[in-house]
Amino acid sequence: MDNRITIQGENFMLNGKLVWINGANTPWNVWNDFGGAYDDTWWNTHLAQLHESGANATRVWVNCNNEQGAVLLEEDGTVTGVSPKHWEHLDLFFAAAARNKIYIMATLLSFDHYKDEKGRNEAQRWRNMLACDAAVNSYCEHYVIPFVNRYKSNPYLWSIDLMNEPDWVHENPECGNRPWEDISRLFARAAAAIHENSPILVTVGMASPKYQCNGEHYEGNKVSDAFLQNIYPNPGAYLDFWSPHYYDWVGEHYGVPFTGKPYGTRATGGWGLQCGRPAVIAECPALGSKNSTITQDYTNAHANGWHGVMPWTSNGVDKCGGFDDLQPALQKMLVP
Repeated sequence: MDNRITIQGENFMLNGKLVWINGANTPWNVWNDFGGAYDDTWWNTHLAQLHESGANATRVWVNCNNEQGAVLLEEDGTVTGVSPKHWEHLDLFFAAAARNKIYIMATLLSFDHYKDEKGRNEAQRWRNMLACDAAVNSYCEHYVIPFVNRYKSNPYLWSIDLMNEPDWVHENPECGNRPWEDISRLFARAAAAIHENSPILVTVGMASPKYQCNGEHYEGNKVSDAFLQNIYPNPGAYLDFWSPHYYDWVGEHYGVPFTGKPYGTRATGGWGLQCGRPAVIAECPALGSKNSTITQDYTNAHANGWHGVMPWTSNGVDKCGGFDDLQPALQKMLVP
């Protein structure tokens, strides 16, 4: 058996059977683990704990904001290479994922890369990269393609999340207020590079439906096939599945995804996503949404046609909950 998660229509498949992403977020053990203070014993133990509790997947930030220097880039945003330590740690990590049978959604970038913070001067380099076609190409050539070629034979690298919540790179002054055309150019070229070099699935973790849906109440889908391929006319410039995030502030504007279907308009009980591909709630509070438990959120999402839930987090990195909160929900769902 190949043990690789694939897509058939709007479903995830694993060795010929439907699979539900019974997941979590384990974004980091320590900030910027890979190329920084990576602890292989901790990761192996935690992935084993997830597997034993019924999880089949988790989302991991393989680079949080690059303060460990994993990706080497010049002042103009040109990427020249990757630190050997980054690869060394990722080799160990993906071996641990396969050993423990946990599928990884690997998040390569976050809005944190672009954020001005005291004592951190690298944000402008990442913004410069977004603004330059040649620099975006260098990112794909020197990081994305080597990443996928190095790990594409490992089926437990299930998917790549190109950026965590790019909405804030567009909206927030401290992240540069970059135009969507610049942000989505990166997505288009990186997605095409991944599709041309591997069977790994591609997604983007949007903060809300605001920039991922068309129609009334939304600002247009900035990661649709049409939007990406208009920027970069390559048939490989597309996302394989949707992976929006949800917190209670989102519900005030766009509704609660657990109690509605992923596709269709709000008027028809949908969350606005385009049909034709799977949809996973790739972040939500591990403590559960407002007036609901996380177990209810999981079961409601499954009943309403979502293809997985990945709460934040399995290791309690903040006040949104941790492993003990997730465990009952993970055990309730039936997974391969």
